[in-house]
Amino acid sequence: MGWFEVYSRLLGDALATGSRRWTEQEFAGLDLGDGRLDKRAKILMERLSANPTASIPMACESWSETCAAYRFLANPDVEWEDIMAPHWEQTQKRMNAYPVVLCLQDTTELDFNGQEATGLGPLNYEARRGMYVHPTYAVTPDREPLGVLDAWMWAREERDKDGVRHGRKESTRWIEGYERVAEMAAEMPATRLVYVADREADLLAMMARAQVLGTPADWLVRAKHNRCLPDGDGEKLWAYTSAGAALGEITFTMPGRDDQKARKVRQQLWAREVSIANGKAGTVSATCIVAREIDAPKGVKPVEWRLLTNRPALALDDAIELIDWYRARWEIEIYFNVLKNGCKVEALQLSAIDRIERALALFMIVAWRVAYLMRLGRTCPDLDAALFFDPDEIRGAYLLSKKPQPTEPPRLNEVLRLIAQLGGFLGRKSDGEPGVKTIWQGLQRVMDVATALQSMREGHG
Repeated sequence: MGWFEVYSRLLGDALATGSRRWTEQEFAGLDLGDGRLDKRAKILMERLSANPTASIPMACESWSETCAAYRFLANPDVEWEDIMAPHWEQTQKRMNAYPVVLCLQDTTELDFNGQEATGLGPLNYEARRGMYVHPTYAVTPDREPLGVLDAWMWAREERDKDGVRHGRKESTRWIEGYERVAEMAAEMPATRLVYVADREADLLAMMARAQVLGTPADWLVRAKHNRCLPDGDGEKLWAYTSAGAALGEITFTMPGRDDQKARKVRQQLWAREVSIANGKAGTVSATCIVAREIDAPKGVKPVEWRLLTNRPALALDDAIELIDWYRARWEIEIYFNVLKNGCKVEALQLSAIDRIERALALFMIVAWRVAYLMRLGRTCPDLDAALFFDPDEIRGAYLLSKKPQPTEPPRLNEVLRLIAQLGGFLGRKSDGEPGVKTIWQGLQRVMDVATALQSMREGHG
């Protein structure tokens, strides 16, 4: 099944309803216990998605709407999990269309230092105030973002006079994250779910739990600990794995990050089945993969990854597939970038952590949509733009770009590139496809025009 057919299947409801707003589809089944609350959540989602970089007062269309938004976020009867529940359900529906889905897990800190919100806790330094967010982000092996599956939000407790920090052990989120993915795997027998995480998830407790459950979902984590093997001769995991001839090589392009330019990376790969000692509980069976860069440019630190997984890697293609899956973990970093720098959630001016959590529930869905549009414009450029944008939004993109709107329905990539150019994307041949930053900046301008067009039409009606 090709990309166009897959997305036509996924978006059948959108095809049937034409320009229906995406928020209505994503919030289908929302139940906050009161129809008025449901309506307010949908309106607020529309406002925030239309202007993701703006503050809540700037995103709202009037003072009364702003007041209503703050009342909604302050309502103790609204749980942030209930706000996200419809999106979780829609995400799982999208996942059903794929044979393999990567369930990426990671944690990001939100710095609210200097704000007076109650309920915040220390970050990496006791004096810094904020909270943590840990989502499970579903993507395909081709890196199509399907949505957020689950999330944890919390603030650390202060250390007591003896320097001890009480409260729930934070590492349990990695184990519970796997358990949640495993539960979904039982509900989706036609889709293989793969739990993917970085070094913080290198926990024997997580691997042992997966083994006890019968590993209903695969797991793939970057190894942090160079463990001694259980045979007693002191041999270490990474040296044991990379002893002998390599399985082969992999070459890929490492994308540019911060001040580092994109470059070609060539790695040699080793893979061996291992048993890892787990105390009195026995051993955990796993495959260890070592991917070591060769011929790195002078002055550049070679890229080396050590991965652990429950999946066998008997041949080179098996190891390459697992490396590609691990490389897709970068998508959750892009997602955090949109959430923090695009949606500017750390600038939220709310008086308590529960209010921040409700706002974050909305912004996490908005951030997914921005990342989703970016990736879709690259992989499915010929989809009808009307599946994702209202007619006024499409018209606004052409008006601001000072280009005539085509008589034929415009394609998704065409509209996305116009939006990105409004956000600073130059669109030269050497620039490739637009990224999330220019898309979210351009969306703000397009949504402003769309709102004006709607207001003019209603005023003259």
